[in-house]
Amino acid sequence: MDKKILKIGHRGAMGHEPENTLRSFKKALALNVDAIELDVYVCKTGELVVIHDDKIDRTTNGTGYTEDKTFTELRQLDAGKGELIPTLEEVLDLVDKRVIVNIELKGRNTAVATYQIIDKYIKNHGWNELDFMVSSFDHPELNKFKHLCPQIPIGALLEGIPLTYAECAVQLNAQSINLSIDFVNQDFVNDAHDKGLKVYVYTVNDSDDIAKIKNLNVDGIFGNFPERL
Repeated sequence: MDKKILKIGHRGAMGHEPENTLRSFKKALALNVDAIELDVYVCKTGELVVIHDDKIDRTTNGTGYTEDKTFTELRQLDAGKGELIPTLEEVLDLVDKRVIVNIELKGRNTAVATYQIIDKYIKNHGWNELDFMVSSFDHPELNKFKHLCPQIPIGALLEGIPLTYAECAVQLNAQSINLSIDFVNQDFVNDAHDKGLKVYVYTVNDSDDIAKIKNLNVDGIFGNFPERL
């Protein structure tokens, strides 16, 4: 029997709809993903908003730094096709435990804010720890989250392959290591698996690349077009 590989919608289904919007997450759900991935920042007034960049220029009709804007200012922007920048709570309400939600910590102080929301949804809305994954390139912030909430699986994001391969994820007590398609290879996957880690690869959109990555025996793939996975 073939191994189950997690099909993860990258920023929803951003190949079809504006990234990190409710519209994009609805599309990903319609395409039968196993998980959705999203990015969070804490804005000036303290809300946790779902957006990828430190600036709003690329994905909205506004300009400036995400963390410098109030929630009211951010909600006046068009994030594509008339969509608003959502809060993490709005995305969780939409998903409603149907798939895993992979939250990437992007900005400063996101660990505490993310923990508080996850804790609320576990205690009050029937979610459980395995409904979430939390990942980040910012390993100190990820470490902070792990200490706040040890039972939630975390993923160490890497852009390249370190000298010690997957060892950094072991030191973080991570459950997975998330690596770019540009760097992943069989030796790295084998090393991670030997250390008890899962390997998730981003961002894989081309059908030939998808086949190649699957042959490496990875555990999950992030894609902008989830139906191709």
